[in-house]
Amino acid sequence: MTGAQHLGEALRLLAHAGVPDAARDARRLLAHALDLSPARLTLALPDPLPPEVAERFHALVARRAAREPVSHLTGRRAFYGRDFHVTPDVLDPRPETETLIGAALERRFARVLDLGTGSGCILLTLLAERRQAKGLGTDLSDPALAVAQRNAAALGLTPRARFAQGSWWDAVEPEARFDLIVSNPPYIAQDELPGLAPEVLDHEPRMALTDDADGLSAYRVLAAGAPRHLAAGGALMVEIGPLQGDAVAGLFAAAGLCDIAVLPDLDGRSRVVSGRLQAV
Repeated sequence: MTGAQHLGEALRLLAHAGVPDAARDARRLLAHALDLSPARLTLALPDPLPPEVAERFHALVARRAAREPVSHLTGRRAFYGRDFHVTPDVLDPRPETETLIGAALERRFARVLDLGTGSGCILLTLLAERRQAKGLGTDLSDPALAVAQRNAAALGLTPRARFAQGSWWDAVEPEARFDLIVSNPPYIAQDELPGLAPEVLDHEPRMALTDDADGLSAYRVLAAGAPRHLAAGGALMVEIGPLQGDAVAGLFAAAGLCDIAVLPDLDGRSRVVSGRLQAV
């Protein structure tokens, strides 16, 4: 069978399994099995697949039909123009998080803290875009930190990126101050979990998704501790769920932050809350 025939068979299987955008995923998996860039896949479709490639491809398709995320099958996820290594130990980088990157890059910063860094995609992207900046990424999960460290090494950012294990502010030195603090914390409320796609609910780390409460627990901790770790004029920026803007902005105000704003993503949904510590 040619690559095109294998691809058609995979597409039918994925569509029958209810996989969203089955055609895109089938092509990405075939390119991965062939160790090709997806852009070059068309050139290989008329040729017969080597048996070992066909076997590898159909094993990947079977796992995708069981709703395992493509990123877990390929081990990679693109984010802000760079590839990041991902595993089931970290939250999959998502396009909406690029809203946080864009907002952060509008500010000047030399010292950045990423709380709950996961794959490191936020911290490392900011350091890659600001070549004089240094940063700290923290996470409660040691396996997640191992992923972040691997990504830092792959991007050549190890000299400027440090990582520490611990829960939120517990992993930060008491005297440390930052120009920018960012976070994409677990914000899905417990009663929202049943509505998640199987790729998310069954394959991503639960503690990165939800606080098993109202979805605001992390924001309460982040807002309360931020003034102790922000440099004068420094900013706290967090990703939020689309309906959490007012609640999180209120927490920022209660903590004494100023210039609070709720920023939309490309779909017009509330996605980032930012606030600033008043300059002395």
